[in-house]
Amino acid sequence: MEQKKLIVLTGPTAAGKTKLSIALAKRIGAEIISADSMQVYRGMDIGSAKIRPEEMEGVKHHLIDVLDPSQPFDVVQFQRLAKEAIDEITGRGRIPVIVGGTGFYIQSVIYDIDFGSGDSDDTDRSFRRMLEEKDPYVLHAMLEKADPEAALAIHPNNVRRTIRALEYLQQTGGKISEHNRREREKESPYQLRYFVLTEDRARIYERIDRRVDRMLEEGLENEVRTLVKQGMTSGMTSMKGLGYAEMLRYLSGEIPYEEAVRLIKRNTRHFAKRQLTWFRREKNVIWIDRGEYGCDDGRILERMLSIINGPSSLKEYGNHFASGPERDRIPEGSKQSGNHPGQEPEDSRMRKDGRNT
Repeated sequence: MEQKKLIVLTGPTAAGKTKLSIALAKRIGAEIISADSMQVYRGMDIGSAKIRPEEMEGVKHHLIDVLDPSQPFDVVQFQRLAKEAIDEITGRGRIPVIVGGTGFYIQSVIYDIDFGSGDSDDTDRSFRRMLEEKDPYVLHAMLEKADPEAALAIHPNNVRRTIRALEYLQQTGGKISEHNRREREKESPYQLRYFVLTEDRARIYERIDRRVDRMLEEGLENEVRTLVKQGMTSGMTSMKGLGYAEMLRYLSGEIPYEEAVRLIKRNTRHFAKRQLTWFRREKNVIWIDRGEYGCDDGRILERMLSIINGPSSLKEYGNHFASGPERDRIPEGSKQSGNHPGQEPEDSRMRKDGRNT
């Protein structure tokens, strides 16, 4: 069976993915699947930098405005919805393009990662209830003792992932870190082109600060006030997003407004740094440094199209790419391909998410 075509356009926050993704989709006859953990929520438009209808320019988008902010959302749900969207898009003879900066979400799809049976009928409900009653840091300490590698990868505040890791251990007797390592070694079931858009870090940070200022001007505070009036609380998945968590702290009287703004900018810069770290670990990614193209989206698009319509496999492409006259920059510490203990792959001839993300 012929592999389905799949393009990924990702990179750190404020790298300029949105405008480029629209231009790409229009050129190749594609539809966009948003890989953003906050843009799935209705009524959370400003803080998530959600693309506006007029900015879509007629390109169909998926996984935007599909949940109420009171509903939980995680990588397992994303994977299911994204795979459904891929089937729907390819069924219409079009090409799916995943656009967004949530690297784990992207990885879950392009390698069809098996997350185990944490939510299956075999789940021990009493064990889960016992875990849910514990303090997040107690849970994380339990995981650190049972699976230190997984504990390093999961933040103590990510209770859902911590519980899933402990459930996996209880159900299978194995460590979820070992399971995940095996999953990352899998080859992609897709004909894949995996682009990471980046730029000089100082310019990205400058753009982040401008973006936060624009969000505040557009009414981020009022957006969060409305969500609070609708019953949203800090414990909900939706309210843990950048901008929302900090503004909630301000509205609750915990910190002054100026401190909330400072934290939004700082935390977003830290997030962009973590995104770059994540993508450097991935294998077979194609780095596109905006600076090397004069930040000209037209030149970048033509380069991407030449790659998309190029050699039939990333191994073949990798050699071509490395010896080409206009080699895209691979950030220091990363390799041309295959530079992680398991993670990303390939594609053949082939004919996205918040504003300027």
